[in-house]
Amino acid sequence: THRIMKRGVERGLLGRDLSKVKKVGIDEKSFLRGQSYVSCLTDLEQVRVIDVVEGRKQEDAVRLLEALPEPVRKEIAAVAMDMWPAFINAVGETLPEAEVVFDRFHVSKHMGDAVNMVRRGEHKELIKTGDTRLVGSRFDWLRSEETIRPDKREDFDALKASELKTARAWAIKELLKAFWDCPSEGFAETHFHRWYNWAVRSRLAPVKKVARMLKKHLEGLLAYFRHWITN
Repeated sequence: THRIMKRGVERGLLGRDLSKVKKVGIDEKSFLRGQSYVSCLTDLEQVRVIDVVEGRKQEDAVRLLEALPEPVRKEIAAVAMDMWPAFINAVGETLPEAEVVFDRFHVSKHMGDAVNMVRRGEHKELIKTGDTRLVGSRFDWLRSEETIRPDKREDFDALKASELKTARAWAIKELLKAFWDCPSEGFAETHFHRWYNWAVRSRLAPVKKVARMLKKHLEGLLAYFRHWITN
């Protein structure tokens, strides 16, 4: 069975045309309880996997990108990825004409993690005083507002309108989401700076940390509005 599969893959690879690949995505996947990783290269316009390699180090990513023939690599316009330095460096080394586009869903995960850290810290402090308002609310702060269960809507509306630090972190997260809906790069840059000024003045350490990281990578965020790609 393995030999049959191997021959089938080899035939498929021989007939594969990569000449029109212009925009790709590179991402990591964990397995075996998160102890091992593979890196995956995808054609974002034709929606297909190009190659997969073990590992997520810079040399692994270089090997992955070299799955593209050299003439094709010279024509790659953009690569969607997270902010993992190994991927950034590999693209700089291997794809000389490509722009890095930071993936919006990875950005959302960073911001969601920051909100959750604020919630956890505040919940511990509130419980000491007998305040149970944040009990059972973890996923409500992380999901999209429109997906809040109807039976929890009234309680969540009260929480998000409260003076809680978690409510402030959630509001900052929601404002960042609007960045991706801006009609142009110029509007997006203006929106980001307004968001950033609020985030770094929030007195919420996890939020400030993410804000500073995103500002450092702002060019790759704005590149989204030039290429409109995401993993």
